[in-house]
Amino acid sequence: MNLNYLKILPIIFLILSCNEKNQENENSEEESRDNEIILNVKPDETYQTIDNFGASDAWSIQFVGKWPDTKKNKIADLLFSSEKDEEGNPKGIGLSLWRFNLGAGSAGQGENSDISDEWRRAESFLQADGSYNWEKQEGQVWFAQAAKERGVENLLVFSNSPPVHITRNGKAYANNAISNLAKENYNEFADFLTQTIMGLQEKGLNVDYVSPVNEPQWDWSDGGQEGTPFNNNEIYGIAKALDQKVSDKNLSVKIDIPETAQIDYLYNEGDKPERGNQIEAFFDENSESYVGDLSNVSKTISGHSYFTTYPYSEAKKSRQDLNNKLENYPEIKYWMSEYCILEDNEEIKGNGRDLSMDPAMYMADIIHLDLTEAQASSWQWWLGVSPYDYKDGLIYIDKQKNDGNFYESKLLWALGNYSHFIRPGFNRIKTELNTSEDQLLHSAYSNPENDEIIVVLTNRSNSKITLNLTKENQNIGAAKAYITSSDKDLETHPVEDEIQLPPRSIVTLVTQ
Repeated sequence: MNLNYLKILPIIFLILSCNEKNQENENSEEESRDNEIILNVKPDETYQTIDNFGASDAWSIQFVGKWPDTKKNKIADLLFSSEKDEEGNPKGIGLSLWRFNLGAGSAGQGENSDISDEWRRAESFLQADGSYNWEKQEGQVWFAQAAKERGVENLLVFSNSPPVHITRNGKAYANNAISNLAKENYNEFADFLTQTIMGLQEKGLNVDYVSPVNEPQWDWSDGGQEGTPFNNNEIYGIAKALDQKVSDKNLSVKIDIPETAQIDYLYNEGDKPERGNQIEAFFDENSESYVGDLSNVSKTISGHSYFTTYPYSEAKKSRQDLNNKLENYPEIKYWMSEYCILEDNEEIKGNGRDLSMDPAMYMADIIHLDLTEAQASSWQWWLGVSPYDYKDGLIYIDKQKNDGNFYESKLLWALGNYSHFIRPGFNRIKTELNTSEDQLLHSAYSNPENDEIIVVLTNRSNSKITLNLTKENQNIGAAKAYITSSDKDLETHPVEDEIQLPPRSIVTLVTQ
């Protein structure tokens, strides 16, 4: 054996060992790149234009609007402010639409209204003698003015029931599952709506939208709140009468219908053949209830996301079905005009006030599906302020009419991840993720006035997710991240090259 060969054997083994380690490192780097989570945004591929994000003043604002100034102004800041504090954290969620409940007058009837909970009764501007008292609904007017002062772009007035003075039974709820408004009173109801709009204008409040009916599929016969059912032909009659009144008064308001109780009633009949299939009923030119030729009717169809949210796969499918139906009516936009957590399923129960991330994460799923699958142009929560032991409020209060404490919920800040940053006129744009989307929900929006892009991410998992953001497959950086999680309320954080998403969190990225 050559002794020189023996001398160089260790060197050969060392070289081979180094080559193997280098190959292992290269394989490890390739595997790391393969496992890297990348979200790519494509601004040139656009979907719907966002009109607004909103919530309603029913029913507690009638009292909270008369609370001490410091408290009610703080509540208004939380709901409406688009400003940021000295640390760059949002002062509020910057709603861009506020819903004003036009009461039917059950509050004036007191216990004779048969609505046992006085917080669910409502005043009316219209009095029994046909005159108007513009000092009524004072607390609600204050909040509507506070919204305007803080830059809220849109005001919508909605009616659960016509005024009690013109209903069939003299009450604000119905009997025998039939509408509580006779046909001969459509014009009087339309006159009430237009007179109220003009009365609010005198108070400096410009009304952008009027919604004359609410959840017409339900019977509203239990006296739990103001409400009445309507068949499609009745809604058509009301819309036609209101359209004429709006034209006669030269108002710029748009009529929003039909506030469907569940989104599936928009695209099929379900168990309500005379109250279902409402896209076709109101916007098919061959329909007897066609309103598309009424000049003051908004080119939107409004529905509520109730009872169509679980399981997630079915919630996704129902919104795809809705969007498929709407593709036959390209001039019509979809508004998700009311939602709170009424469900009672394995994941969540509506009963029980909960300020934690659990209902906020459930809400985030529904917002995401409504925007990305149903392509909603508007998303509106139910109660801006709730006194109830229920998952129905953004802000909660003690059930005290004159004063009390208020409590922020994670629901408030979760909605703020959208409403504070995505303003009216922004466009939803395409996003692509290089991995499964089960645990990471994503959508993005572009500002038409500059190059700003807003990305909203929901980390549904119990682990931290590290993400890289690209634009047309080129690396871009987010200037800031705003995080809602178990210990953060839309809190701002600077972003390095990689984006860190805490477990069970909603994160908004702002980039240019």
